[in-house]
Amino acid sequence: MRAVDIIEKKRDNKTLSTEEISWFLDEYLKGDIPDYQMSSFLMSVYFNGMTKEELKEFTKKMIYSGDIIDFPEAHKFLIDKHSTGGVGDKTTIALAGLFSAFDIGTAKLSGRGLGHTGGTIDKFEAIKGFDFPKTKDEMIKAINATSTGIMGASEKVVPLDKKLYALRDVTGTVMSIPLIASSIMSKKLAVYADGIILDVKVGSGAFMKNLDLARELAKSMLQIGESFDRKVVAVLTDMDEPLGYAVGNSLEVIEAVETLKGNGPKDFTELCKTLVAVALQIKGDVKTLEEGKAKVEEIIKSGVAVQKLKEFIDYYGGNGELVNDYTLLPQAQNVRVVLAKATGYVARIEAEEVGKAAMVLGAGRETKEDNINHAVGIVLSKKIGDYVEIGDVIATIHYDDDKNLENSINMLQEAYKYSETKTEMTEVIKEIHSVNI
Repeated sequence: MRAVDIIEKKRDNKTLSTEEISWFLDEYLKGDIPDYQMSSFLMSVYFNGMTKEELKEFTKKMIYSGDIIDFPEAHKFLIDKHSTGGVGDKTTIALAGLFSAFDIGTAKLSGRGLGHTGGTIDKFEAIKGFDFPKTKDEMIKAINATSTGIMGASEKVVPLDKKLYALRDVTGTVMSIPLIASSIMSKKLAVYADGIILDVKVGSGAFMKNLDLARELAKSMLQIGESFDRKVVAVLTDMDEPLGYAVGNSLEVIEAVETLKGNGPKDFTELCKTLVAVALQIKGDVKTLEEGKAKVEEIIKSGVAVQKLKEFIDYYGGNGELVNDYTLLPQAQNVRVVLAKATGYVARIEAEEVGKAAMVLGAGRETKEDNINHAVGIVLSKKIGDYVEIGDVIATIHYDDDKNLENSINMLQEAYKYSETKTEMTEVIKEIHSVNI
């Protein structure tokens, strides 16, 4: 075979055989196909897409390019919840308590954030002493003890994806639905779970800016899951404004705890209830979402969920008492309120701008080398549909120094858009799709 023949075939929108895809990716991983030829191939995929069969083989090669991890010694029904990322997305923290309360296990490899706020690892590292498992055996012990196994991403899992993504990032081919879908699903399928829940964010603060794109991505990921005979549910959720009120690592931990106490924001609480209800459906414990959500409400009211989160934090080396004493979390040195510049109803909040306003304070990273300041961030006071007058407080900034304070204030004020008529708050759950359930 010749690389150029495969590139030309894909360029002309002809279907590649499994042998052609397999050979091409093997040769690239070995270094025998140069980046410039792979770049040409990726651009052809960007414009022409992939068939179901091509996507399956492409994803399969990514999965088996590195280690396959399973957990036969973990005595739990395992659910891997993945979010495509958004502003204020602290869902994994709350689910640690909720899944454990229902004896559902989680086994996932998570990463640190780049941009906006921190990733899952960053949020948990806001807890002093918190230490993730370093090996598979430690991960299994954590799952059996707390139901929750989370550790940093491994370089040995889907190395082909890492190599391809670095190239996509500099060749304008990141925004390709089949390439995004195969990238996400290869990582989900390389680490075993009994069920996979995909939280696909939709809106101004998400990768998928509109519902059509989100549906297309969800369809591709579900298609891959079906090809590998896995139980997969895609939940399309709103990100046209930040999720909840808190944006920033320590602040998001607090909001997640408050949610488990029954005091959480309406949108974040609804998301958590839905995701857990979906997990209960996959497990077979309930038949309907409504039945599942009712069970979640009962667990929250009982106090079991927050107690399970406390036990999880203690096991991982943190001080679980933080669920009752938030001063045990990093505290910013200063706070500053941000005032509305107009009168009217909040019509839109540019979530990405809010994320950037937190990032410039130190809550996120502009480059991989940047350090996270776990204490800083933003707590919103007003959301879509709320009425404000000039001078009303719309947010509070938690910060340590003045370096980017004015910049953050300006970004927040610009993120808020107003109208004379009330805009109804968008439902956080837009659509749910599934395969093999």
